[in-house]
Amino acid sequence: MKETDDKMNHTGQGHRHNLQAIARQAMLARGLLPDFSPAVGRELSGLTRAAATPTPSIRDLRRLLWCSIDNDDSRDLDQLTVAEPLGGGAVKILVAVADVDALVRKGSATDAHAQHNTTSVYTAAEIFPMLPLPLSTDLTSLNEDEERLAIVIEMVVNQDGSLGSSDIYRAWVVSHAKLAYHSVAAWLDGKGLAPARVTTVAGLDEQLRIQDRVAQTLRTVRHVHGALSLETIEPRAVFEDDILTDLRVEGKNRAQELIEDLMITANRVTARYLETRGLPSLRRILRSPDRWQRIVELAAHLQTRLPPEPDAVALEAFLSIRRQADPVRFPDLSLTVVKLIGRGEYVVEDPDNQTSPGHFGLAVQGYTHSTAPNRRFPDLLTQRLLKAALAEHQVPYSLEELSALAQHCTEQEDHASKVERRVRKSAAALLLESKIGQHFDGIVTGASKKGTWVRIVHPAAEGKVAQGFEGLDVGDRVRVELIDTNVEQGFIDFARV
Repeated sequence: MKETDDKMNHTGQGHRHNLQAIARQAMLARGLLPDFSPAVGRELSGLTRAAATPTPSIRDLRRLLWCSIDNDDSRDLDQLTVAEPLGGGAVKILVAVADVDALVRKGSATDAHAQHNTTSVYTAAEIFPMLPLPLSTDLTSLNEDEERLAIVIEMVVNQDGSLGSSDIYRAWVVSHAKLAYHSVAAWLDGKGLAPARVTTVAGLDEQLRIQDRVAQTLRTVRHVHGALSLETIEPRAVFEDDILTDLRVEGKNRAQELIEDLMITANRVTARYLETRGLPSLRRILRSPDRWQRIVELAAHLQTRLPPEPDAVALEAFLSIRRQADPVRFPDLSLTVVKLIGRGEYVVEDPDNQTSPGHFGLAVQGYTHSTAPNRRFPDLLTQRLLKAALAEHQVPYSLEELSALAQHCTEQEDHASKVERRVRKSAAALLLESKIGQHFDGIVTGASKKGTWVRIVHPAAEGKVAQGFEGLDVGDRVRVELIDTNVEQGFIDFARV
């Protein structure tokens, strides 16, 4: 199975280039478009500046201390946040979401590409953006010191973490600081200096501390109601001069949790807003796990009894105990639970027939995706529904169209995840190909008729148990020997020791 050096120079220069070629092939194999069409290019040539349509209905909120917090290298900035303390410990949180629809019109060539892929695809070697970079990183991005149109989600969070009043409207905004997760988290944890803009923009430091405090309260309340404390492992490719040197695992930090909790709440408010106005919505759901009995068995092995029927509160209590008891192995347990719970999906909530289930992992009932329209098509769909509600216009999609798009978005998201995983496996195979014969400790992450899969810790890699897989099931710990790799195919084969 191992490739010869004349097919791919794995040890010389060009790792990134080789992985990019693999990524493009994987995109095409999954029916995803790696490139934009000439028609999209022609549309872009006619766009030279951000949307500007001042009307009395659009509020001017440029004076507020808006800021973004995202990955260190992110340039497609979808949301800004700001907080306003109220009486009695309540805080008004405002989330400004980039008005992507203002430039990406329904039915355009750009919209057609976004609707086809439905998501940006983040591979180890290259990002395939859902929207062209001149849009997603410039004209529709909430960039620092740039005036932009936005959809603002306003919500009052009471001192006990409950949601009070809320509203949604259009507004002008300006970001006063482009901040990064790592530096903000280090500062909030007292392990690093404040980012430059936090020290130079008056009042921004207090803004962030208020938002952090509200986010932690929201998180605590959600977990009490059964939101799951899971740590998924997402290794990041590390390159030095285009040579792959590592797949580094980075845990979620405090700043990421801050944004995550505020966005979850904003998405709940968005779903409620559309529901109260009798409009359909695209809901994000996670059904109760079919393999709950296997989760029960895993808990029993760890001296914990779970109820016979799916119970998010009980599962979260179990996860919290295991995180404290064995933090080193907790990511392995999390990965197992994630595999057994299954993937999320999109469904349409019909205002006349409200039957969609909630989100088992987040422990929320009404939940949509609305805060990342530069990166996800469901969020752009939701934005169009919101703007129709605000303008009291006809809904731009029929229920039949929304249902078809919901299924399509679910399928394409799955394809995108498989592309990302495929390239990650090729990168891991590249790092492991010099380690044939070495032994590793691993955890079984998949077991079906298609095969049995195991994950090892360093480098963070997943491969197939080609020999000795009999009797293994998800969550089992196993010692394996690396017996073969294939970088081009992304194959990593282990034998049970």
